[in-house]
Amino acid sequence: MKNMGNMMKQMQKMQKDMAKAQEQLKEETVEASAGGGMVTVIASGEKKILDIQIKEEVVDPDDVEMLQDLVLAATNEALVKVDELVNEKMGKFTKGMNIPGLF
Repeated sequence: MKNMGNMMKQMQKMQKDMAKAQEQLKEETVEASAGGGMVTVIASGEKKILDIQIKEEVVDPDDVEMLQDLVLAATNEALVKVDELVNEKMGKFTKGMNIPGLF
């Protein structure tokens, strides 16, 4: 029974640590760019797009498709970086559990 009590304490500590890590993710940001820095996207650790910066010289009314592609590429790269950040911060809690899609 003593082992069960220790296990419960460890689980409670892990829950607190996970909650703390999730709160920290809200404060973290990632940045990604496309077109050699012509379009930059900043996203939070919660996968929220916080800012999109577009340099004037990339805005061409005759080539809107290129601008759309750059925004899309930078946004997708930012979301990939958020996934990597989440895996880095939260992966230590799920290693060895083999629960797909947990984080």
